[in-house]
Amino acid sequence: MLTTRTGSFPIGFRRGWSDWQKDLPGLIAWTKANNLGVIDLGGDGDQSAGLLKDAGIIAGSVDLPSWSGLITDDAAKRDEAIAKQAEYVAACGAQGVKNYFLVMLPSDATKPRSENFKLMVEGLNLLVPHLEKHGGRLVIEGWPGPGALCCTPEGYRALIKEVPSKSIGINYDPSHLIRMGIDPIRFLEEFADQVYHVHGKDTEIFAEDVYEFGTEQPATFAQGHGFGSTAWRYTIPGHGQMRWIKAFQILAARGYKGAVSIELEDENFNGSEAGEKNGILLGSSYLSGC
Repeated sequence: MLTTRTGSFPIGFRRGWSDWQKDLPGLIAWTKANNLGVIDLGGDGDQSAGLLKDAGIIAGSVDLPSWSGLITDDAAKRDEAIAKQAEYVAACGAQGVKNYFLVMLPSDATKPRSENFKLMVEGLNLLVPHLEKHGGRLVIEGWPGPGALCCTPEGYRALIKEVPSKSIGINYDPSHLIRMGIDPIRFLEEFADQVYHVHGKDTEIFAEDVYEFGTEQPATFAQGHGFGSTAWRYTIPGHGQMRWIKAFQILAARGYKGAVSIELEDENFNGSEAGEKNGILLGSSYLSGC
């Protein structure tokens, strides 16, 4: 199984949306043929994790269902989401799943962030007992989508204080931190103990375009990048700004035992089966040398 040079963390990828990745038995066969040992699944973990386990593939994470249902002032909607998630965690846990991926997206992104944060804490405190019962852990990704919470040190720090459970963790994806101007190494130094999963995704920053367009508004005339904006774009590891060796050194020193999964969002590779396979393999090869 391919692993990182520093820390010996298993390397794999997040299952994407392309047609070739929808065939899970075929995807498993390709994964094994290329010496990769991890696949992150979507919201079908209760149905698919067993196939990975039988094939000797690690389920790096599975998507938790009903994300926005956790952050709502509609009690009935929240209770329905919690019940669905509890059933899902039980089914996935029986197949050996530990990590449940989500982004903290509220039902109503127009509400004040502090209000949505309070609703999120209420929802998570209802979910935590179900996670703890089955040894499950949330791996919260800081994708800064509409109204998203827990994307910055401020947000993660407050969450850890308000929901003090070992089942609350972080999906460390440095690409999002880099695009927001947050030092991903300093972030890891602060939060490594809460990192339960890592996405192998990078970000390239275009300094000249930062000058030309800034970071707060879209360009008026210039065309942006796929999987990015005018001044930045997501890339495979090694094609961006991230100091991967330093990150793995920190994780190894802090006892990280998880995997690193390529999340392929790169305009130079996405869009064709051959290109996506090449992107995953190039990114994995790069990480194996870090």
